[in-house]
Amino acid sequence: MLKGKTAVITGASRGIGKAIALNMAENGANIAIVYLGSDTAAYEVCAQASGFGVMAKVYQCNVANWSESKNTCEKIITDFGSVDILVNNAGIIRDNLLLRTSEEDFDAVVDISLKGSFNFIRHLARSIMKSSAGRIINISSVSGIMGNPGQSNYSAAKAGMIGLTKTIAKEFAVKNVTCNAIAPGFIETDMTASLPQSTKERIDMIVPLKRIGHVNEVAKVVVFLASDASSYITGEVIKVDGGLCM
Repeated sequence: MLKGKTAVITGASRGIGKAIALNMAENGANIAIVYLGSDTAAYEVCAQASGFGVMAKVYQCNVANWSESKNTCEKIITDFGSVDILVNNAGIIRDNLLLRTSEEDFDAVVDISLKGSFNFIRHLARSIMKSSAGRIINISSVSGIMGNPGQSNYSAAKAGMIGLTKTIAKEFAVKNVTCNAIAPGFIETDMTASLPQSTKERIDMIVPLKRIGHVNEVAKVVVFLASDASSYITGEVIKVDGGLCM
C-alpha cells in the first residue's frame, strides 16, 4: 500500500507514534523515526520496522526547536533522498486547572504539539511537494474539538493543529498534497495506563463503545490517509474515539 514511499513520524518511539511507524513499515514505507526521550525505545522501534524489509533510521530531535528541526529534516532528506509522508504525532501533557497552569507548562505543551508540527511541515514542505502524492497527517485530539477541564494548554495546542491542518490543506492542494488530522479519544498508551481504575471505569461509561481504544486503531487510519485510497480527502478531522465526541 505504501511501498517505496518514505514516511517521517515524530514522537515515534512509543504509544501511538510507535504503532504508526510499525503499521506503515508493515505496509512497505521506509520510516524516519523522530524522538526526543529514550534511545533504547527508539532503536527498538527501528529494529522492528526494519524487520519488515524497509529502510528505517532514528533521529533525536526537539521538534519545538526551529534550528534543530531544520537540521533533522535536512538529514532525513539526505538519508532517504525524499519524503512523501509526514505524521506530526509528537506531544506532551502538563495537565492542570487553568488557575494553576504555569506559563512554562502552557508554552511547553503548545511548543511541542503545535509549533513542532509547523516546524516539520515548514522544513519538509518542498520535498513533500515533489512527491507524486504527498501526505501530511496531524495527530490532534478530541480535546481540541470539545475542550477538556484541566487541559487548557493541551486543548489549545490540539485545536491549533486542526486550524493548521485546514490551512495547509488549502495551501498545498495545488501541489496534490493532502493534509488531514486525526482526533483520538481515550487510547491505551502509557498515559492512560497510569489512570486510576475509577477513571477507567468512568471512561467505559461515557464512551458509547464502552472501552478504551487501541493504538493500532489510530495507526490504521493514518495508513489509510497516507495511501492512494485517500487521494480525494483533504482538510478533514477524523475522530477515532469510540463515539465520545459526537
